[in-house]
Amino acid sequence: MPSRLNPYISFDGDARQAMEFYKEVFGGRLSLNTYGDIGGADAGDAVAEKIMHGMLETPGGFTLMGADNPPGTQHTPGNNISVSVSGEDAAELRRYWDGLCGGGTVSVPLEKQMWGDVFGMCTDRFGITWLVNISTPEG
Repeated sequence: MPSRLNPYISFDGDARQAMEFYKEVFGGRLSLNTYGDIGGADAGDAVAEKIMHGMLETPGGFTLMGADNPPGTQHTPGNNISVSVSGEDAAELRRYWDGLCGGGTVSVPLEKQMWGDVFGMCTDRFGITWLVNISTPEG
């Protein structure tokens, strides 16, 4: 899989409804994972059904990702879009990560996460938030 660049939108509790709406508009395949799915919340916890990660892949080649803001974080309309870079080429993606972090700040170090991929989040020197995800090949 080649690396891809796409928008990542943060929502204030209505990510499921928004991503389903975008699917109606653009068509395609929608996958949604909740905080409960990945063990980030107990089943009775209000956050368990919130979307931890959603991805819409359209027949036209668009990819749109989104999620509900993690518990304890501020939702700021207008500042709720970041850019995601993802793929399987670890060397390429680490090079992007190193460049994007230069002069910026790291909020999540680039390291293996509970879902199995290597992930990091940083804000570049221009104030843009970047999400870098290196997929772990299945097998």
